[in-house]
Amino acid sequence: MSDDNPTRGRWLSGVKKAPPARTTSSGLAVTPLATPEDVVWSYEEGLGNPGEFPFTRGPYNTMYLARPWTMRQYSGFGTPEETNERYKYLLAHGGTGLSVAFDLPSQIGLDSDDPMAEDEVGRVGVAIDSLADMETVFEGIDLGKVSTSFTINATAAIMLCMYVAVGQKQGVPVKELRGTIQNDMLKEFVARGTWIFPPRPSLRLIADSIVYCAKELPNFNAISIAGAHYRDAGATAVQEIAFTLADAVVYVEEVLKRGMAIDEFAPQLSFFFYTYSDVFEEAAKYRAARRMWARLVKDRWGAKNKKSMAFRFGVACGGASLCAPEPMNNIVRVAYQVLGAALGGAQSIFSCAYDEAYALPTAESTRLALRTQQICAEEAGLINTVDPLGGSYFVENLTDQMEEEAGKVMAEIEKLGGMVPCIEKGIVQNWIADEAYKTELKVQNGAKAWVGVNRYQTDEPPPAIKLHRYNKKGASLKIKKLRALRKSRDAGKVKAALDALTAACRRDDNLMPLILEAVRAYATVGEITAAMKQVFGEFKEPAF
Repeated sequence: MSDDNPTRGRWLSGVKKAPPARTTSSGLAVTPLATPEDVVWSYEEGLGNPGEFPFTRGPYNTMYLARPWTMRQYSGFGTPEETNERYKYLLAHGGTGLSVAFDLPSQIGLDSDDPMAEDEVGRVGVAIDSLADMETVFEGIDLGKVSTSFTINATAAIMLCMYVAVGQKQGVPVKELRGTIQNDMLKEFVARGTWIFPPRPSLRLIADSIVYCAKELPNFNAISIAGAHYRDAGATAVQEIAFTLADAVVYVEEVLKRGMAIDEFAPQLSFFFYTYSDVFEEAAKYRAARRMWARLVKDRWGAKNKKSMAFRFGVACGGASLCAPEPMNNIVRVAYQVLGAALGGAQSIFSCAYDEAYALPTAESTRLALRTQQICAEEAGLINTVDPLGGSYFVENLTDQMEEEAGKVMAEIEKLGGMVPCIEKGIVQNWIADEAYKTELKVQNGAKAWVGVNRYQTDEPPPAIKLHRYNKKGASLKIKKLRALRKSRDAGKVKAALDALTAACRRDDNLMPLILEAVRAYATVGEITAAMKQVFGEFKEPAF
């Protein structure tokens, strides 16, 4: 046995049997023994202190020493009243932030009484038709004291305006509102599918909201550029970073065209990922992404503000990693995924509930998922030191590999014209499909372990667990309230606001103030969407 690395070579000379070659889930080489020779840069060049360029060790200098990551639970279902109750429950049990899940009609711009929304109202998230619903969701919750994340994309501008209007009604100054809106459409065209408008008008709306937040909501993240859904669709961790940063390039360039300087809006850009169970690869993924973003923002766009270079991100535990056989195993998976995210320096974490392989989580399973984070933070010692993996020969080598390989993917995207043409031509879709196919083959032949699914299976029936049940009565009540709202509001005011919005779509106006006026008039999500569709049209997925 031999090795070009002298230290490892001496070790191998004393090993009786050569260790098998291993890789991470993304195919990065895993050395059987990491040594100082595996890290070739200086401390300042490759690591630096936390809160300093290149931010490998974290975007803030004290990280979790100051306070732990924000503990959110992705939640929302049924009616606004039911969701309000769940939010108060989570806050009472130690949650430190809220994360809103919307139902499918709300995500694609349909009102609850639209025939296309039948049987989907409130099924996978809360049904939001108007400002009245958003007021109910946050009734009794002080928006000046919580940070709220919204997993919404095609209708993100509308939902953000609703949140602003609720805050104003509560008397909270707009500049004090804190939170994040996902607002990332490029990945929708590839990996998720909740689109409305074609790519170009979608980019306009995103840029409008980023500019609006930079001027009006300084404490609100205008976008959460999401690699998560690429990953759950089958992309590797390497591709997840590359596609996410390539999307970020598109959004930044779009806003720069408006005449804004990078330091005026980059501090309000955030990111979102899925964390899987390969703990060290996940930690290396986030460390590499921070370094890549810092160099990109500084070198490509000339940022001077450290906050522009600081890569801030939230994570959810990887949904596709959860399985129905032996569902209690998911509790263990989620714990390791929280560990990987925390070791990687996440700013907020959504931990999945073990029953999400079956249905929306119950209150009890959601509480257990929250307790998982609390145990990791307060019992496992993860908040006692900054970047505990920093300097690990193994992790630093993985971080370097991750950066190098993700950089190659980004370079290929640039060579092909950028992320938008790659999406329009189906290139990214095909890359992800290829990886998903390879992964499925590995699961089927046992090369990729999935405990309880393809290894260590049992013939015992799954345990009886209490599951969340869809409430059709709630959907009927929601529709009745929507129709009553339409009768009680000022119809003339609604029409004037919608007409003004449609007219502005034909010009270059920033649409956010006009959407806000329509929201305040209690125009519905479906009506506001229809007003913009008159000009923007609808996206039709091409066949690849």
